[in-house]
Amino acid sequence: MASKPTDCLLLQFTLAPAPTERLAAAAAQLCADSGLHLQRLACAPDGTTYLYARLPQRTQLGVEALPPLAAALERRIPAARDIRVARLQQVFTAPGHADGELPVFHYVVETDPEAGWQAELERWYDQEHMPGLAAVPGCILAQRYYNHDQGPLSLACYDLVSEQVLGSPPWLAVRGTAWSDIVRPHFTNTRRTMFRALG
Repeated sequence: MASKPTDCLLLQFTLAPAPTERLAAAAAQLCADSGLHLQRLACAPDGTTYLYARLPQRTQLGVEALPPLAAALERRIPAARDIRVARLQQVFTAPGHADGELPVFHYVVETDPEAGWQAELERWYDQEHMPGLAAVPGCILAQRYYNHDQGPLSLACYDLVSEQVLGSPPWLAVRGTAWSDIVRPHFTNTRRTMFRALG
């Protein structure tokens, strides 16, 4: 596979047993050993874990860079299972209304656009949806990436102060716009996951 512009590597795995306090330290050490920066570590109730490891700068990476990182994760976190590594290209970032607060939850929406709808999805995300959700009280950071390896293609993620932010009137108002009603039916392969932020 050709090299892809990469800002961040996403290590996806499941944990057995449940995460411990030592997990964040192990993840930070894994990143440090690899010359990366631990951007976010988050775990869902079913043990699904996302570890975002940021590169010092955007780099063209080939797929051959991924297996060594998976092997390093297996050594550093022996409880990790079903390890997958993906190259992420950042396409949007905005500090949120609660910028500077400590993230407690990490909400992720992964989706592929229906054929012919990618350009409209990009405009909607960049011009309305991501800026709108970033401005909601309780949102710390809004980001979106292209996932070049372990799709869906679009990965939008939000650091939140509380799980209840998703049900708040300002959040629901952004989700309920006319433009949203046009675009959202053209999402495919969509996954929505609420994680607890661990680091």
